[in-house]
Amino acid sequence: MENSNISRDSSNNTQNTADHIETLEGREAVKKLQELAKGAENCFFCTSIKTGLPLSVRPMSVLDVDDNGNLWFMSQVDSGKNKEIEADPFTHLFFQHHKNSGFLNVYGISEIIEDRKKIEELWNPLLKVWFQDGKEDDKISVIKVEPTDVYYWDTKHGEAISFIKMAASIITGKTMDDSVEGKLEV
Repeated sequence: MENSNISRDSSNNTQNTADHIETLEGREAVKKLQELAKGAENCFFCTSIKTGLPLSVRPMSVLDVDDNGNLWFMSQVDSGKNKEIEADPFTHLFFQHHKNSGFLNVYGISEIIEDRKKIEELWNPLLKVWFQDGKEDDKISVIKVEPTDVYYWDTKHGEAISFIKMAASIITGKTMDDSVEGKLEV
């Protein structure tokens, strides 16, 4: 009979699962969400979750993660993505912070907002690539994603320690996993 404390999706993992599962709540969860989402260059932003087959996926950059854990993006008012959100507000986001760590799986409800104050707050000059008239472009909308379910995978001690543990694991033949994963209750 398999010991459920030693499973973690890998048949050869010999370390206790409880040592690697850490659910974060409240401010601590928001802080981890901010760290991983803002640190990722892009995310895969998926729409038409419930109404479309196949679902629609595109890379996007998060502009902010506020203190409530909401994720903010900009989009063209008349984009296909906005139309899909209007028809089905359920959104799925996938982030990768580093090559081997810092993964986020965010499921939430999206809302399209046309608020000039929020556009001004989120604006940065690089966005002019998509909005030629700058922050005054009348085709800018903001997408707010309110997370309803968030799961993360990361390292406990950072990339350097994780790399050392991976090298030691290869040399010794013993599992030296430095990973941590769990729900973020924002």
